[in-house]
Amino acid sequence: MTENAQQQPPGPHTELPTQYAPADVEGPLYERWVERGYFEADEKSDKPPYTIVIPPPNVTGSLHLGHAFEHTLIDALTRRKRMQGYETLWQPGMDHAGIATQNVVERELGKEGKSRHDLGREAFVERVWQWKGESGGQISGQMRRLGDGVAWSRERFTMDEGLSQAVQTIFKRLYDDELIYRAERIINWCPRCLTAISDIEVEYQDDEGELVSIRYGEGDDSIVVATTRAETMLGDTAVAVHPEDERYRHLVGREIELPLTGRRIPVVADEHVDPEFGTGAVKVTPAHDPNDFEIGQRHDLPAVTIMDEHAVITAHGPFQGLDRLEARSAIVAALRAEGRIVAEKRPYVHSVGHCSRCKTTIEPRLSMQWWVKVGPLAKAAGDAVRDGRVKIHPQEMEKRYFDWVDNLHDWCISRQLWWGHRIPVWYGPNGEVVCVGPDDEAPTGEGWHQDTDVLDTWFSSGLWPFSTLGWPEQTDSLAKFYPNSVLVTGYDILFFWVARMMMFGLYAMDGTPPFHTIALHGMVRDQFGKKMSKSFGNAVNPLDWMDKYGSDALRFTLARGANPGVDVPIGEDWVQGSRNFANKIWNATRFALMNGATLKGELPDASRMSATDRWILSRLNSVVAEVDALYEDFQFAKLSDALFHFAWDEVFDWYVELSKTTFQAGGEPAAVSRRVLGEVLDVTLRLLHPVVPFVTETLWTTLTGGESVVIAEWPKDSGFRDEAAEREIESLQSVITEVRRFRADQGLQPGQRVPARLNLDGTALAPHEAAIRQLLRLQPEGDAFTATATLPVAGAEVALDLSGTIDVAAERKRLAKDLAAAEKEKAQATAKLGNEAFLAKAPDNVVEKIRGRLAKADEDIARIQAQLERLPAA
Repeated sequence: MTENAQQQPPGPHTELPTQYAPADVEGPLYERWVERGYFEADEKSDKPPYTIVIPPPNVTGSLHLGHAFEHTLIDALTRRKRMQGYETLWQPGMDHAGIATQNVVERELGKEGKSRHDLGREAFVERVWQWKGESGGQISGQMRRLGDGVAWSRERFTMDEGLSQAVQTIFKRLYDDELIYRAERIINWCPRCLTAISDIEVEYQDDEGELVSIRYGEGDDSIVVATTRAETMLGDTAVAVHPEDERYRHLVGREIELPLTGRRIPVVADEHVDPEFGTGAVKVTPAHDPNDFEIGQRHDLPAVTIMDEHAVITAHGPFQGLDRLEARSAIVAALRAEGRIVAEKRPYVHSVGHCSRCKTTIEPRLSMQWWVKVGPLAKAAGDAVRDGRVKIHPQEMEKRYFDWVDNLHDWCISRQLWWGHRIPVWYGPNGEVVCVGPDDEAPTGEGWHQDTDVLDTWFSSGLWPFSTLGWPEQTDSLAKFYPNSVLVTGYDILFFWVARMMMFGLYAMDGTPPFHTIALHGMVRDQFGKKMSKSFGNAVNPLDWMDKYGSDALRFTLARGANPGVDVPIGEDWVQGSRNFANKIWNATRFALMNGATLKGELPDASRMSATDRWILSRLNSVVAEVDALYEDFQFAKLSDALFHFAWDEVFDWYVELSKTTFQAGGEPAAVSRRVLGEVLDVTLRLLHPVVPFVTETLWTTLTGGESVVIAEWPKDSGFRDEAAEREIESLQSVITEVRRFRADQGLQPGQRVPARLNLDGTALAPHEAAIRQLLRLQPEGDAFTATATLPVAGAEVALDLSGTIDVAAERKRLAKDLAAAEKEKAQATAKLGNEAFLAKAPDNVVEKIRGRLAKADEDIARIQAQLERLPAA
């Protein structure tokens, strides 16, 4: 009947405090788990491996709701697999976060009146390491608060010695395979951080700017271009038009005057130009725009750099030395004075890229940088998904992945920072270039120097699934835990981090992808679906909610909203509701223990059980099967919802309540039900544990006397089903629910007792009469019984004597007033929906709202009329 029986424990405890206090138990429980080594992984184990790497949080960071959400999902997966008998590794670690960390330490130096240049590179890097040791890694303690079951002894840092060796190794291999090169290209440049930054570090927002249309050339040889960055015209080296645009065919191949500069520039024909957009002509600034750079490459145009790294104009002339924004205004004024301005639009709202760290507007800039040639790497990453070696979940996200990897541009990997993995390339006095691997000696002697740039942080984090396991050494951990089983991460970094791990994993590990499955989740938003941000005033510190409601409450709320690839709205009311669920689990288990719920002895044969016992065991096995299937499909919201309704509705609200009369009656039926209740609670707590680990640990160890639910066996579906018992209890629930609804409609208090006659002939409900009477507060009919209302439901008949329990006249008056209000609402809604003029003008959402009001009014009228019909005569 069941495969869920645990090994007989040394003996349960039977007492629990009257209230659950998360703050008193969570910290000590977590430390006990860590001390006992439950979360550690043994690479020499014979158990099948299950591996997930943590998406490494920044060393500068603290726990936000996005972390809490992602960590809850990973922890649930790994806790379940551990209980299923897998050698489970949740690999922890942190990212060195090059720009963010350098900015933090530079701000500290600024408070001392110093800059990094005052210290010099070596001393500054030492200062960063000092900061990391003293202040970095705050998030590790917060992860413990959340209950993260990570293997702390294996914690890694992207700048530690082993991972630094991995970075140098793969750089050298890629360089030798001609997949890394140095070239001058357009990059995202932050004039405040003074470094190139990756695409993911650029945040786009709508800014109010200006759109200025400028006339280049004179008379028939003139052409009008529009720009939001007038200052860049100083670096224009061409005007481009579409080759089939008849308006400009006579100008192609000729030169026109570039205003304010004294230079003449060619008009070129390029298919990149959209003849339908604006004037159909675009200014070409190869050194300050990525699209213009490509046009310049195709037409062999010079690239004129007109700004320095601070975005200050360097072009000779009256604008030299001005900041780019100052220059923009000055140049427009000068053009206006020359009669060159054809049109001006202000404000002109358009999308502008900003540095995610300091919010400075990004400047596209031509710069000598190091690049990864991604073509063959990206193809391998795409093929691994296409041929099924790696599955993306949900599957509809595959298209977005292919759109990215199939059109990936070469990746700029150099950053103009001091904190990070320094590029392992040395330059000699006679132009020599030497790439140095971890086992090579760096060149020495006069004139030799190392490249001053460091690698993009994403370069080292792209190695994370295998570098954390000891690569490039062929370690036992690498053999055991690579490839990773699942990667759990947000869809927002599918392109930037996931694609890089795929490329590097396939390259470094001889075609073996870094993970079998990529499970993508959405972003956490507020309860109204709005992005959380300090600037919006809706950001939440998850620690505040954990302090107030407990970690389990936050975890359950996040899991219950986690549909694959879909954003997760969350509000404090929902966390409070999850706290109530934890309290419900606590109180129900406490009641069960006080009433003798037990796991002692074998589970009795079904023939000795009541229908109620067989029903709950049948439902229990169905839920085990359902939850297993949902876990395999990463349907956290659905599995959490299934567990919530089974535990709260079926176990606590129905089975426990129905069993009360059995316990009171005593005898063998009570003994059987106590054993069944123990079984159901044992399995239910184990099912709930991966999502709500703290309360289930306390309750399970109290119930069973076992060492820890963390290492308990995951429940299995025994296959036991009893459809007849399920139908019988469904009928019983229908009777109780219908009579409760009727009592509420009549205004009876929940505890108010009412004489009743039950006719259960022809049904399977006769054995449940005592439970029906107890749950519905129905007393025996007595000699003076007069049926004032009769309810036929589920083949049974419940006759009630309400005489003396309600004021019938007052109740009729109240219901008549409610009926009149409902009929008035219906009339108003019907009139509006019948008005063609109103329907033609009203927005769709307004019309739908009125239709909803009409449907609600119809429901209210039917309900009130039924209540009036059921009332006894006055």
